[in-house]
Amino acid sequence: MAAGFKRVAILGTGLIGGSFGLALRRLRPRPRVVGWDKPETLRLARKRGAIDRGEANLARAVRGADLVYIALPVGAVLEHLPEIARAASPHALVTDTASSKRAICERAAECFTGRALFLGGHPMAGKEISGVAAAEAKLFAGARYALIRASETTDNDPRVLAFVALLGKLGAQPLWLDAASHDRAAAFVSHLPQLLAVALAGVVRDQTDQTGLPLILAGRGLRESLRLAGSPYALWRDIVLTNADNIDRALDRMAQAIENLRPLLRSRELEDEFAGAGELYKILRDSQ
Repeated sequence: MAAGFKRVAILGTGLIGGSFGLALRRLRPRPRVVGWDKPETLRLARKRGAIDRGEANLARAVRGADLVYIALPVGAVLEHLPEIARAASPHALVTDTASSKRAICERAAECFTGRALFLGGHPMAGKEISGVAAAEAKLFAGARYALIRASETTDNDPRVLAFVALLGKLGAQPLWLDAASHDRAAAFVSHLPQLLAVALAGVVRDQTDQTGLPLILAGRGLRESLRLAGSPYALWRDIVLTNADNIDRALDRMAQAIENLRPLLRSRELEDEFAGAGELYKILRDSQ
């Protein structure tokens, strides 16, 4: 039964939560899934088959679940953790999917003082568009899935082992980190690319004149570079706020790297930078 979970509550049935629900449907036997979200989102999630039923009340959705899967923005996770902890069954595992971990894990440590167990998580999967309409069962297949180590005891808890086994069935690749290491790494490989896409879009927009140039000359390269710019600010606001120190450092390194390119523009010494970038690209391409 889904690696030991008979009843799953998905809090937030958008892209990530909806994809998790769709993935669970492929398991045999599969758990009973209840969703909590806005009424219109729940209707669509149920229509798509991501959940078996929707629940308007958070506590009722959580109560009785073996696995509580929180797929909400960072700010909403922080807001609702106390209520989730109060409503969670003693035997439950509660896990989240947020992109920054320190603030959430600190809040969870304050809230989860009973027998219900909290496990911080972050699937490195997603799209530039949000919502359950974009959800897909294979979203996690082949993706790294960060799990936040609280203690060796937690790692060996049967509920955690069951969740790790479940991730394996979904095709995800679990990676254990502490919260601070996760946030430092995410600043460079997730948060910095998002802000670079936003900054690049701003530069191109500001430089576009009444004739439409340079934008009308753009091709696939710019579209691919700006793919992340389609991600909504509502999703990123609290990620940035809760990881600002690491993102600051990432932006500083990026600004330094750009400045280091400037004196090479009128020489042939950019070859090394291109070669290094190409090697990193190959590593990422071949790891998929």
